[in-house]
Amino acid sequence: MEMQKSLVVGGVELKWDLASGKVLFEGGDVVFFWVSAMKTFFDTINEISGEEATNLVLEATGFRQGIIVGEGFKEMKNIDTSNVVDWLSNTYVPAGWGYVKVNEIDQENNAFTLYIKDDWEYKMNNLSEQPKDGIFVPAHYAGVFTGLFGMKFWYKIIQHQSANNEYTIVEYFPSEVDIQQNIRNMARKQEAEQIMQLEALVEEKTRALQNLVKELSSPLIPVLDGIVVVPLIGRYDEDRAEDLIQNTLNHLPTYQARYVLLDLTGLNKDISSYTAELIDKLGSAARLLGVEVILVGISAELAMTISHTLTHLKKYECMQTLQHGIYYALGKSGRRIV
Repeated sequence: MEMQKSLVVGGVELKWDLASGKVLFEGGDVVFFWVSAMKTFFDTINEISGEEATNLVLEATGFRQGIIVGEGFKEMKNIDTSNVVDWLSNTYVPAGWGYVKVNEIDQENNAFTLYIKDDWEYKMNNLSEQPKDGIFVPAHYAGVFTGLFGMKFWYKIIQHQSANNEYTIVEYFPSEVDIQQNIRNMARKQEAEQIMQLEALVEEKTRALQNLVKELSSPLIPVLDGIVVVPLIGRYDEDRAEDLIQNTLNHLPTYQARYVLLDLTGLNKDISSYTAELIDKLGSAARLLGVEVILVGISAELAMTISHTLTHLKKYECMQTLQHGIYYALGKSGRRIV
């Protein structure tokens, strides 16, 4: 059995050493894969990383691989703009990369226009139920030119091969595009998107918490016919005060309330002037609806504060405990608990 075989296609030598298991393409060690096997590899990257990150990985990998190829062949073939046309076709067509040809060269600006047809990435993408446009191969050739000529090249895809377009047409030109910078930009973009998602989640949870606080901070508790209790808890700002007043006044007719007991037990010992104004405002509004307001939960410290600084609250009946307030309201309505 012959252990070594070689073949020259388009001036490119392919050599197989079956004893060592090596395949040499122009003296370099290569590996051949089915297009369907490459699709599995690419699909796995996409499954793990997502569409956008996968595109960046393919672009960066294709570009960097192209640099290695370009630098390697630059030393072997002494390639310049005069022979790059033949070199590309003679090298990539035998390697199974499909048809590729430089149809336009702008030597003054070192710009190239490539016509690419039936490359392996195009074939691979066509195996998918939803075919997508290639990015690895166009980026690879940008890396090839970068490696060949020792200056950074980048690309612009004019059209993709499709049922209506025979070729993928790509322009290549000198550029300061930095793949590493693109990767950093992608990372920052993903971080920004994650931050935005977290901010949206925090905002959603904050709204839910605020709604819950509104529900808990201004409840009306009917204890007996015509008597409801409204506990005041914590400090009140403009929003909480408005919610308390609206909720209380809107529900008083529902309970046919004649007495509202404002329970101040949950307030700080030092009631702020704003909270005192809130109590007075609520009491005045309730009185217009024919409802009497009684203040309950008055501690010794709070009684001193009302006596000395919040004197406008002295016009309301004040009780030490909620129980006293309920007995008082019952007595005024001619009822009692038996």
